[in-house]
Amino acid sequence: MLIIHPPLTKPCEPPAAPAYLSGHLQAHGQTCTVCDMNIEGLYTLLNMQNSVKDTWSKRAFKNTQRNIAALQNAQTYSNLDRYKRAVADVNRVLEIVGHKYDLQLSLSNYHDNQRSSLSSGDLISAAEEYEHNIYYPYFSRRFEELLSVNSHDYIGFSLCYLSQALCTFAMVGFLRKRYPQKKIIFGGGLVTTWLSNSDWQNPFTGLVDIFIAGKGEEPLLNLLQVAPKTVYAKPDYSGLMNRYLSPGFILPYTSSTGCFWKKCNFCPETSEDNPYLHVPSQTTVENLRTLSIETNPTLIHLLDNAVSPQTFRALVESPPPVPWYGFARFESLLADAGFCHDLRASGCTMLKLGLESGDQKVLDNMNKGIDLELASKVLANLKNAGIATYVYLLFGTPAETLAEAEKTLKFVEDHSQAISFLNLAIFNLPVGSTEVANLEVSSFYEGDLSIYRNFTHPRGWDRGEVRRFLDSRFKKSPGISRILQRDPPLFTSNHAPFL
Repeated sequence: MLIIHPPLTKPCEPPAAPAYLSGHLQAHGQTCTVCDMNIEGLYTLLNMQNSVKDTWSKRAFKNTQRNIAALQNAQTYSNLDRYKRAVADVNRVLEIVGHKYDLQLSLSNYHDNQRSSLSSGDLISAAEEYEHNIYYPYFSRRFEELLSVNSHDYIGFSLCYLSQALCTFAMVGFLRKRYPQKKIIFGGGLVTTWLSNSDWQNPFTGLVDIFIAGKGEEPLLNLLQVAPKTVYAKPDYSGLMNRYLSPGFILPYTSSTGCFWKKCNFCPETSEDNPYLHVPSQTTVENLRTLSIETNPTLIHLLDNAVSPQTFRALVESPPPVPWYGFARFESLLADAGFCHDLRASGCTMLKLGLESGDQKVLDNMNKGIDLELASKVLANLKNAGIATYVYLLFGTPAETLAEAEKTLKFVEDHSQAISFLNLAIFNLPVGSTEVANLEVSSFYEGDLSIYRNFTHPRGWDRGEVRRFLDSRFKKSPGISRILQRDPPLFTSNHAPFL
């Protein structure tokens, strides 16, 4: 089996899904090859030559290799201005290269001005006209190389984000033309969202043979007619040791799938009813130790929706050999100042925390299970322990108005010394949310594959008003502005631990 991670995603660390699938298949005696076509394709684009006239573009193209090397050097991250300049210049090269193909191309997004990732018709068109894709010279050659070494009866695509969809279908179009006998498999987060929609009707007959929702390990074994022997196979990153744009290898690891809380309104984990599976803590400790020997990472990235208290305790008792970070809930465990110091001693360098709102009624309406007094204590404890915080806020939910948003502003201002980074988002209503029945909804974007619904805000707090509040009030607060200026451009939380 050949498993592909297609463009475009942030090129800072290897994709976890192919590594987990490969490790599981190999643990069951199955041959598996993985290929990160995102990072490989990126280097192809960055080596393209273009005729540019403005000073910035000339500088960016001239210094491309120097800027890549800078982003792979830890010293760059000690100077925020230097870091931001290197990111901007590399990104500028991609912008210019993309113009020829009528793309808005960046280090974090792929937007086609002519086709939409939300339209099945446009995705089919991308497959039919695969030779027009910007990555075609690369992927046509790369597939020939991969399939000449091993025939691979099955080719799987890990399709997690909208930014990957058009390129994925272009690759499928090529494979259908050049290798029509191959079986094409789709899995990943975006595919799971498609399949969880009650209105889903497969529009890709003839292009995609098999769709898999959720974890793919067991369905792939069933497809290969192999009886499962283990649930917790260690991921295999041996085929993914590429030169990513980070100061050293970042090791992605998941100590659980799904979410142990799984009660938040509007969350895909709830609407898609993804099951929660927790890896035994001792297995996580042993895997991290072994993987660190195999990959020599600079940093461990825990991918859990929220790292469990059991895993936190295990990491404190048996610290990984390198620093680590991940998502956490505002749990009582973190209200223990001593435990937070122990967490820092275990190598925890940053925690990502979904606060969403600074108004208790809004949080209760969302069923977040967050108490603001507890959150305040957690932020203070993490600050005192030396653990950076990346706090996520969500504006425009059905229970919020300007008055509640002002309370969020006040909460963040009051805790600005304890908040290292901020992520600001405007609420999108998932197409499969149970709350759709309680709201007046309409199409969010044109396209039969839209994953969100537009809605009439029950309290008149529409998206335009939310944006104006964020731009004119929230971001203008001096304490908050200082936090936002620290945010790594494009790479955001993936590079934040290095800053």
